[in-house]
Amino acid sequence: MARILVLGGAGFIGYHLASRLAGEGHALTLVDDLSRGRHDPELAALLGRDNVALVRADLTDAAAWAKLSPAWDQVYMLAAVVGVRNVESDPDRVIRINTLATLHLLEWMTGRAGALFFASTSEVYAGGVMAGTVQVPTPEDVPLSIPDIAAPRFAYAASKILGEAAVLHAARAKRLRVIVGRFHNVYGPRMGADHVIPELCLRALRREDPFRLYGRGQHRAFCHVADAVEAVTRLMAAEAAWGQVVNIGNDTEETAVEDLMGLVLRLARFSPRIEDHPAPPGSVARRCPDLTRLRTLTGYAPKVSLEAGVEETFAWYRQWREREGDVR
Repeated sequence: MARILVLGGAGFIGYHLASRLAGEGHALTLVDDLSRGRHDPELAALLGRDNVALVRADLTDAAAWAKLSPAWDQVYMLAAVVGVRNVESDPDRVIRINTLATLHLLEWMTGRAGALFFASTSEVYAGGVMAGTVQVPTPEDVPLSIPDIAAPRFAYAASKILGEAAVLHAARAKRLRVIVGRFHNVYGPRMGADHVIPELCLRALRREDPFRLYGRGQHRAFCHVADAVEAVTRLMAAEAAWGQVVNIGNDTEETAVEDLMGLVLRLARFSPRIEDHPAPPGSVARRCPDLTRLRTLTGYAPKVSLEAGVEETFAWYRQWREREGDVR
């Protein structure tokens, strides 16, 4: 049984990862300020387990780290401000929180033996994809770039580029065991409303007509959260992954946004008029990871099909809406 610290453990991927690890019998402590992670029935059930505890803390406060136990076998850094609306409305907060939390983490881990997983994002190379200077599917070793450093849309990517650099340099300088995982379009139940799949589900449930479609021809490779969690746990068990940046996603079912919308509308049994809109500014036309490194290190293969994953997600959001009212 491992002693595991999940930072951001009440959030989306953090909650699903914690549920998996708790089910395996590990001793878990989740750290979250609950600004995005919600204390809902699912989280309450997880916290009801004897092997799971929650510490509510602000990870930008250096004093909060001093209160954490120093002994961990594994540390997962999933705490961050994410979501396009958050990024565009308050980019300064995104940069401050994501950067400070990461720097405090690395200082706190100095001299500790535990392995660290740092969550990054495919947004770090979005500038190269937009400019057509990097290939798709995209491997980990492409140059990272921001198209417009002053644009709020790219504050999250900038914070994660800095985070990757800090983690990797700390690994060499302080001899830390670290893995950087770049998540690509992970989706599933309990991810909030500020992402394309839950947004489509909620608008279909509201019977929006005309139904807005943004970026009809754009393509994405979506990864169900259960597959993402499987990849993360496999990476943490692979010593060969230490010190590496590794893409995490599903490259087997790249789909057009238009087809994704069609799947959601079929699940909703809804046939509205479709109203086309341009893709959001700064959105790439195509995103798909090259998973060669992940497969080589772990033997990973995604298992959840897009249709099955979206069906599960749609059902969850229907129940969420019925339980808590409309979410906009």
